[in-house]
Amino acid sequence: MRIEKVDVLIIGGGAAGLAAAIEAKNTGVKTLLLERDRNTGGVLNQCIHNGFGLHVFKEELTGPEFMERLWEELGNLDEIIRNNYTVLKIDHINREVITLSEEGIVVFKPKALIMATGARERPLNALRIPGSRVAGVYTAGVAQKMVNIYNRLPGNRVLIVGSGDIGLIMARRLKIEGMDVLGVVEIMPEPGGLIRNVVQCLEDFNIPLWLSHTVFKIHGKERLEGVTIGKVDENFNPIPGTERYIEVDTLVASVGLIPQNELIENFVEMDPINRGPVIDDLMRTSIEWIFAAGNNVAIHDLVDFVYEEGKIAGRNAAKYVLGEKLPKPKYIFKRGNNVGVLLPQRFTGKEPFKMYLRPKKSLEKSAILFSGKVVRKFNWKIRPSEMIDLVVRNFESLPNEVLVEVNKID
Repeated sequence: MRIEKVDVLIIGGGAAGLAAAIEAKNTGVKTLLLERDRNTGGVLNQCIHNGFGLHVFKEELTGPEFMERLWEELGNLDEIIRNNYTVLKIDHINREVITLSEEGIVVFKPKALIMATGARERPLNALRIPGSRVAGVYTAGVAQKMVNIYNRLPGNRVLIVGSGDIGLIMARRLKIEGMDVLGVVEIMPEPGGLIRNVVQCLEDFNIPLWLSHTVFKIHGKERLEGVTIGKVDENFNPIPGTERYIEVDTLVASVGLIPQNELIENFVEMDPINRGPVIDDLMRTSIEWIFAAGNNVAIHDLVDFVYEEGKIAGRNAAKYVLGEKLPKPKYIFKRGNNVGVLLPQRFTGKEPFKMYLRPKKSLEKSAILFSGKVVRKFNWKIRPSEMIDLVVRNFESLPNEVLVEVNKID
């Protein structure tokens, strides 16, 4: 067993982790990033479509191009990145991170820790669909990796379950690669992904989208042979008489992402809605030396937002290591009417900061209110599928506990 001391230790080599490493390294503190895979970049490696980097780099990039920009910013990768390191346990009492690598057990003793562990896909089993668990059923991310990394098609005729962004993008990708894409079924009355992806991935390719529909049953013995789909009511119960059998050999599920926080959820304060740690505007958790950023905090729409959070976490973790006294949170933001995902939940009030939130339901004309005061109006339709970002300033006029609401306005 080897023991290593480090100033800032980052777990996770996706966009948030790389951005945090860039910022921490630039302050001059000793920085290490642990990645359990063979390469850093996370899901960016398999996202060969464009649309990344518009906010950060002011140009449209593919996932691998965005990742390479981060590598260029980071500089000497071999000094900072440790690939093939799996974190087994975080001992928050003794400030130890116990890992397993090709060299055996390595224990790191960081002065500050940044969690950038991202999210995992929710499996199709989460929908509890009756039928055998046959070959030919994939999550959208696995199908994406098969096609974009390994150059293999998962089948010939495919149905997509769930209209999350990865599912929409894969519907287009599989169509381009020659598969017969029968359609996308979505249990909600509205798409789960960005509207631009609905247009560019489905409408532009004449792929049908069935809203308020889901898969009732899976058919097949060893390989998937078909599925029965049908309509659901407002309580998501099947509506009799709407059943329809579709012959497919492939089913791709895009039914959401789950933040990965198993390493810290037992000792860090967690948000049950975000399913990530409660953080402040410094990306600091309830434990002062542990920071977090990215999709393990809450699921984001854009990698640009994840990148920005990683930079903030890296910068403030480095300040903590250097002995700078970081301000304590002064303001608590609580969910009110029609607010789902909300972060950060704590604010120091030291300087303006970007808040992210998702409405629980769609509204045509609406406004964000802080304790009854309108801070932003929307003249367009807001949706749960699209995260809203809002710069919070003028803290002096706010109470210490702020109720955040999204209400309909005339």
